Amino acid sequence: MTPAAVWCGFAGVHVYFLCWMATFFLHGWAFSDTEQYREWAMAGYDAPASGSVSPWVYPVLAQIPIMLPRIAGHDLYLLAWTLMITALNAVAMWFLLHRAHRPEAGELPGRAASSSPEAPHGSSAVLSRSRSAVVAGWWWVVFTVFLGYLSFARVEGVAAPIVFLGLLYAVRRPVVGAALLSVATWIKVWPAAAVLAMVIALRRRARIVLTGVVVSALVVAGVLVLGGIEHIADFALNQGSRGMQLEATFSTPWVWAAVLGIGGSKIADNTAINSTEVYGPGVDMMASLMQPLLLLSVAGAAALLIRALRRGADCGRLVYAGTLLLTTVLIVFNKVGSPQFMVWLAPVIMVGLLHDRVRWRTPALMVLGIAATTFVIYPLFYTPLIHANPVMAAVLTVRNVLLVALLLWTARRIWQLGSRAPVDALDRNARDRDAGREAPGRRRPLAPGAGA
Repeated sequence: MTPAAVWCGFAGVHVYFLCWMATFFLHGWAFSDTEQYREWAMAGYDAPASGSVSPWVYPVLAQIPIMLPRIAGHDLYLLAWTLMITALNAVAMWFLLHRAHRPEAGELPGRAASSSPEAPHGSSAVLSRSRSAVVAGWWWVVFTVFLGYLSFARVEGVAAPIVFLGLLYAVRRPVVGAALLSVATWIKVWPAAAVLAMVIALRRRARIVLTGVVVSALVVAGVLVLGGIEHIADFALNQGSRGMQLEATFSTPWVWAAVLGIGGSKIADNTAINSTEVYGPGVDMMASLMQPLLLLSVAGAAALLIRALRRGADCGRLVYAGTLLLTTVLIVFNKVGSPQFMVWLAPVIMVGLLHDRVRWRTPALMVLGIAATTFVIYPLFYTPLIHANPVMAAVLTVRNVLLVALLLWTARRIWQLGSRAPVDALDRNARDRDAGREAPGRRRPLAPGAGA
C-alpha cells in the first residue's frame, strides 16, 4: 500500500506488454488497429480515400497521436505507439499518486479546512487521500492487465489518461478540466459525457462551455491552416451503415437466438465496415431504434442529474457520478459494442476511488468484472463467439448484465444524491469507519445500534 509498490506493478505490466508487442514490431508488423493507424500515418491525414487507405473515422485531433509514431518509421511504428501509450499512462499515474491526494479546502463535503501537517484533521485527510490514491493506482494496474491489449492497440489508450487528468481537475479547476476534456473529445467522442456532466453540475458552466468552444475553434482553425478541412466531420459521416454489432448489449437476445438456431438468426461479418453483427427477425428494426433510444437515454440521464442538483446534491460527487452514468449510457445504448469501449470506464472509476473509495468500491469491482469478461471475449475466445459457442455466449451475457447493473447502480446513486441529508450522513459514517481502520489508536463513538 505504497506508491513505490504501485509503480513496481505499473512497470511490470507495461514491460510485459512492451515485450509482447515486440513479437510484432521486431518483424516490422503492427497489431490490431495499429495496422490501420500506420496506414493513415504513412498516407497523411489529407490523403485521398482510395486504394488500400480506409476513410478517416476519428475526430481530427486523433491524427496527432496517430501521426507521431511515424517518426520511428514503418517497421517500428508499433514500438513508438506502445512507448507513447506507456508515457501517457506514466504521466497520469504520477498525477494520481503524487499530486491528486493533496486536499484543497471546500472541494468536497467532509474535507479538512486545512491540509497543513500541523492540523490533525488536515493530516488525517491527507493520509486518507494518499491511501485512496494507492488503491486507485492498484485498481488501474489490475484493469490494465485485463484490457491492456485494447489500451495498447486503440486510440482509447491515448484518450483515457487525458480524460483522467481532466476529471482530476474538473471540480477544483473547471477551466483546466474542461480544456483537457475538450481536447480528449476531439480525439474520441466519448469524453463529451464528462463535459456534459460538468456543464450540468458545476456553477461555472458558462466558463466550461466557453472553454469547449475556444478549444474547438482552435482545432478548426488549425485544420483550416494545415489543410484537410473537408475531412473534419469524417468521424461522424464515415461510420457506414451499421447493424447490431455482436457484442452490443441489445444484441444479446439475437446472440442466443443464433446459438439455439431460432428463426434463422445468425452471427456474420459485415465486410463493408469490418464488423461482426447479428442477423435475424427484428434486428433491422432494433438497429433503426438504437440512435433515438441513445439520445433519449442521454436526455434521461441529464434530467436525473438536474433533479439531483436542484435538490442540493454536492457538485463534486455529481460530476463524477454523472460522468459514470453518461459514459455507461453511451455503452449500454449503443448498437456498436466494441470491446475497447470498456476502457472508457477506467478514468472515472479511478477518480471516484480517489475521492470516495468506500462508496466507489462497488462500481470498481463491477468494472473489473466487466474487464475480465471482456478479456475472455477478446482477444482470447472471439472466434468461438463468432461461431455461436454457448459458453462464450454466456460470458458475453454476463458482461452485458454487469454493464446494465453498473448503469442501475449509478442511476440509483445519483437519485440518492438528490436527497442530500441522508446521503451525506451515510457517506460521513462510511468515511468515519474507514478513518477508524486507518487510525486504530483513535477511538470514535459507535453509531446508534452499532453494538447490537
